[in-house]
Amino acid sequence: QVQLVESGGGLVQPGGSLRLSCAASGIIFSFNAMGWYRQAPGKERELVAGITRSGSTNYVDSVKGRFTISRDNGKNTVYLQMNSVKPEDTAVYYCNGYLDRYFPWGQGTQVTVSS
Repeated sequence: QVQLVESGGGLVQPGGSLRLSCAASGIIFSFNAMGWYRQAPGKERELVAGITRSGSTNYVDSVKGRFTISRDNGKNTVYLQMNSVKPEDTAVYYCNGYLDRYFPWGQGTQVTVSS
């Protein structure tokens, strides 16, 4: 069965950095485009960044130049490096498929940006 397990969230001050990880099991990871999503309180879940099977990346405008998505197919893991974080980045972050295939959602990891 498919399982996505996010980790790495926490409390960080504005301007700080975090690195999120998502370990996938039950799928042929290298065959799938993967994405990071987030859901802030009272808002719908949105795509933050996506990475294709070949490594091409895409970002929502609000995080361009600050966040970097990457993947390690040998570890079945996708990462989100978050730099220069802002209070508006506060949300629960999830990983899932991107573009053409999606899986049951994991529990997510909470990111709180506050001084």
